[in-house]
Amino acid sequence: MDTIWLTGAQWLAVLRIGLGLWWLESWRHKDKKTWFEGGGITWAADIAAKHKWTAVRSGFDVVVAPRPRTMAYVVAYAELALGLGLILGFLTPVALVGGLLLNVLYFTLMIHDWAEQGQNSMMALISVAALFGMSWQDWSVDGALGLFQ
Repeated sequence: MDTIWLTGAQWLAVLRIGLGLWWLESWRHKDKKTWFEGGGITWAADIAAKHKWTAVRSGFDVVVAPRPRTMAYVVAYAELALGLGLILGFLTPVALVGGLLLNVLYFTLMIHDWAEQGQNSMMALISVAALFGMSWQDWSVDGALGLFQ
């Protein structure tokens, strides 16, 4: 593969690190006080209640609604863990798959609102490219430790 300035593996690392920064920003910009008091989950509950798919409504009612505070922490700290994992390149394939799953869950919840899908589409696309391109080969803790070769 011919590239300019960096090797192919380094460009994939740039993509991975950029995605990590994006996840970190998702965590950073949240109003933590409101989020952890249930603001984010209340918003999601309202959307889930109106969802056209019964499976989404009932799944939300079974998994998320009974534990809104716990789920608020899970979502927020998953974003933080994904961001740090991707930036450092630590457990990179796990972080990429986890991030992709969060994006798919958000796609499913927000299926009726295409205006919300641009960011998640790009994040999912980068996750797939970084996963199949093995973006942990360079500039990563995984690469330094010889993990996931």
